[in-house]
Amino acid sequence: MPVTVDEVRALAVTLPRSYEVVVRGRLKFRVGRIVFLSFSRDGETMGFGFPKEWRDALVEAEPEKFSLPDESDMRFHWVHVRLAAIDSEEMRDLVEGAWAMVVPKRVAAAYAQRRHVE
Repeated sequence: MPVTVDEVRALAVTLPRSYEVVVRGRLKFRVGRIVFLSFSRDGETMGFGFPKEWRDALVEAEPEKFSLPDESDMRFHWVHVRLAAIDSEEMRDLVEGAWAMVVPKRVAAAYAQRRHVE
């Protein structure tokens, strides 16, 4: 089953310090002022925070799923994924990884510990 925006939202709102905003008609999730998730207007693509040094390898390994952002956004730690190409488990990994990049390490560690216990 392809992942939906609603599934991503349901997870993203549970992450500590995460909140939802709409900017120019696009749904985004932030921690503070930093965006870690963003959706295309049609809801088919999700942009997410990802380490710059690994994004080329990610896109080259699975170009049917992942793509680089527009040239103007290459300065950011960012990659795009087609929601229809991933399952719920992969979505969770991508969302939690993007979120963990923007919260203090202790917050991410505490969340990971709670998830491990559950």
